[in-house]
Amino acid sequence: MAVIHHTALNPTKLELLTSWLPSRPWYVGGAGEPELAKAGGFRLDDPEGEVGIEFMVVTDTSGTHPTSYLVPLTYRGAPLDGAEHALVGTMEHGVLGRRWAYDGCHDPVLVAQLLALIEGRVQAQDQNTSDTPDREVTRSYIGDGLALTDFTATATDDQEGTELPGPQGTTLRLHRVLRPAPDNAPLLPPDAIGHVAGSWHVPDGTRARGLFVALNTGARA
Repeated sequence: MAVIHHTALNPTKLELLTSWLPSRPWYVGGAGEPELAKAGGFRLDDPEGEVGIEFMVVTDTSGTHPTSYLVPLTYRGAPLDGAEHALVGTMEHGVLGRRWAYDGCHDPVLVAQLLALIEGRVQAQDQNTSDTPDREVTRSYIGDGLALTDFTATATDDQEGTELPGPQGTTLRLHRVLRPAPDNAPLLPPDAIGHVAGSWHVPDGTRARGLFVALNTGARA
């Protein structure tokens, strides 16, 4: 299990994201700088114990209406070859030293563990506490076994999220702009064979729940 170090980061994750988020096509904020707050998320373990994997939810209150974003990140002790385009920034970690933070959709370790989560082979872990499952994260899968080699194509961004193409027209789609689901509404889209959903805090003090990731058969959710 990954160990969560409660230590200083310079710059902080939110400071890195404040600079990086406006460069994304799915960012819906205005021309000014985002005003970000951590709103939720979860972690996954790297079986090799080398890469930190975090699915962070941040809420931007700089616009007319608060907007929450899903930001999958990986943290590495050295640069990831061929992933310069996915680098969010570098940080100095109080225990681990310099860390390279990447948009995790372009990191094969995160993609492999996300597929394992969808299949139910691994559990989502609490974002802030070591060796503690996050019971609020749900998943489902109704297909055959998945293979990482089936999702090695480059992830692409659009106005709503990030998509990785898979075999036979399947797509792994990460919903970057999060939308709260109505109470008791099904979270699995009609064309999906798998999903990951979770909860996050909203500025009014309540909690929202919605779809994070969908494994689709072809058409987008």
